[in-house]
Amino acid sequence: MTDQRFDIVVIGGGIVGLATALHVTRSFPRLRLLLVEKEDAVAKHQSGHNSGVIHSGIYYKPGSLKAKLCVEGATAMVEFCREHNITYKLCGKVIVATDEEEFPRLQTLLERGQANGLAGLRQLNPEQIREIEPHCSGLRGLYVPQTGIADYPAVCEKYAELITANGGVVRKGTKVIGFDSSNGETTVETTQGAFLTRFVINCAGLHSDRMSRLAGQTPDVQIVPFRGEYYDLVPEKEYLVKSLIYPVPDPRFPFLGVHFTQRVHGGVDAGPNAVLALKREGYRWRDISIRDTADTLSYPGFWRLAGKYWRYGASEVYRSLSKQSFVRALQRLVPEVRSQDLVRDGSGVRAQALRRDGSLVDDFLFVRSANILNVCNVPSPAATASLSIGDTIVQMARKEFDLMQN
Repeated sequence: MTDQRFDIVVIGGGIVGLATALHVTRSFPRLRLLLVEKEDAVAKHQSGHNSGVIHSGIYYKPGSLKAKLCVEGATAMVEFCREHNITYKLCGKVIVATDEEEFPRLQTLLERGQANGLAGLRQLNPEQIREIEPHCSGLRGLYVPQTGIADYPAVCEKYAELITANGGVVRKGTKVIGFDSSNGETTVETTQGAFLTRFVINCAGLHSDRMSRLAGQTPDVQIVPFRGEYYDLVPEKEYLVKSLIYPVPDPRFPFLGVHFTQRVHGGVDAGPNAVLALKREGYRWRDISIRDTADTLSYPGFWRLAGKYWRYGASEVYRSLSKQSFVRALQRLVPEVRSQDLVRDGSGVRAQALRRDGSLVDDFLFVRSANILNVCNVPSPAATASLSIGDTIVQMARKEFDLMQN
């Protein structure tokens, strides 16, 4: 027996699920919407465990959904923060080449940024780098003025508040445990009762693939969790970083390399690295789930990925276990940093979709199956682009579910 009936149920109280639900309430105010979140608060995982960066879109392939939504979403995020008095800062960042071999990749980033519509990008020589970041060392640099920082947990709380104000329902502490579909409707079974709905939008993040399988579907990808670990600069050394300092990333991987990030409420982060997490919500090495680890190790795509990039993976693990190795990577950007200048901070876990052939899903990925729309891959810059992603998902739902007739 169902407890309530809804038109749309959104699964997941992270920033993407919340942004999607917010757009539903704005675009279809007559539809009854329910958002369910298994934790006792929103933004408990990826949305609350990230560096807080408003990304510009410079890294992403022109014409990709990720590039389009990041550029649009960054503008929308700044406007949202201004409108609702949420702390943010457009501080800009410097991408630094420390080796001549990185020069072509830095040029590619400049061309991508220009193709994606970013204005004000500037190439920098060593002296110009130091004018922006006096303690940074590099052979060439690229200044990106659109990059900023924001309080994403506060953004999530505001999304939830607006959803409720618009007539939607946000239920925390409500874990989805099953689905039962019949006669064109779906009963969403949860730990807090059953809810009948016409449509489901799966924004379960780290568990999005499992949610698809729970609904009887066979997704073409599997989520593999990667943990990123951070250090903090001690307060007396925060002067070493004025804004954001990034290396030139390796295009083979979706990770940007260890970097320095000013935090919106003060302090400077250093990191993250990228290591396989042994639990989908595992923020420490000792966080281990037999089920999660078995799922990863039994997936053919993981072994194909590991076989291709085992040296990279091994170096990331070593950097995780060796503070001195972590420090050496940071010293390529800021040579004055010493081991005693850094203290362990938190970590985050990235939900990375992986195909069976071992290839990482690079772009955002949305897949419809019957009356369920699955958000299969929305890693960084998902927080930056959340409003644009949510709008895109709702427009897909409008078309796929024929919502105009309701």
